[in-house]
Amino acid sequence: MNQFKKRPAARAGRARKKARAKTRGTRKDPIFVDGKRPRPMYVDYKDIELLRKLVNRHGKIVGRRKTGCTAASQHAVTHAIKRARYMALLPFTGE
Repeated sequence: MNQFKKRPAARAGRARKKARAKTRGTRKDPIFVDGKRPRPMYVDYKDIELLRKLVNRHGKIVGRRKTGCTAASQHAVTHAIKRARYMALLPFTGE
């Protein structure tokens, strides 16, 4: 009557691996100065060396999960990158 057959236990002899909890190291915000948040939060649009690190090779702004920035510093970075692009200090597209 039963239309479904039972499958043989393929993993009967093997022990199952325990999933490890992934530990994430604390990233330091690249915008913070000496470990302290600058007030007011401002990123200089003329600091091209810093801004190039926060833009990928295609010219896109790298997300804050990759850069390690806080939300406030990522907003400041975005404004600085857009300002630098407008002033022709950074390219809009990649190389």
